[in-house]
Amino acid sequence: MTPTLRLLPTLPAPHRERLMAIAREVSFPEDTRIFEAGGHADRFWVVRSGSVSLDQQVTATKRIAVATLGPGDLLGWSWLFPPHEWDFGAEAFSPVRAYEFGATDVGALCAEDPTLELSLTRTIAAILANRLEATRNTLLEHYVRHGGAVVR
Repeated sequence: MTPTLRLLPTLPAPHRERLMAIAREVSFPEDTRIFEAGGHADRFWVVRSGSVSLDQQVTATKRIAVATLGPGDLLGWSWLFPPHEWDFGAEAFSPVRAYEFGATDVGALCAEDPTLELSLTRTIAAILANRLEATRNTLLEHYVRHGGAVVR
């Protein structure tokens, strides 16, 4: 599997500095639902400390974890693409501290600087490609482990 890509270190320094100028520090207690699949996506985070579990609802009562994010990882990308709804759910697996970025503020920065928009979009696309591969592998392992059946 490809090594984990990190948003902030991957961006060119001037773009990273502009983005960090609008960051807000937030925290989530352990076991806090950060967002639910299908909810309105209007922000994203970069995890500073702690861990977050991304999950997928597979039945009415069963969620499976598809990824665990830690320090430096991007949490949330659905703000970037219509219909701006979360594709997964997210829960703080431990106490989490993060930088939060509002989609409206980031959009305004990108409108002012198309090179920042291109850099940000390309970096997020690379992160998504990496996560898609990892999520697919996790789901296949789950499927095989349970004899091809969805656990209820």
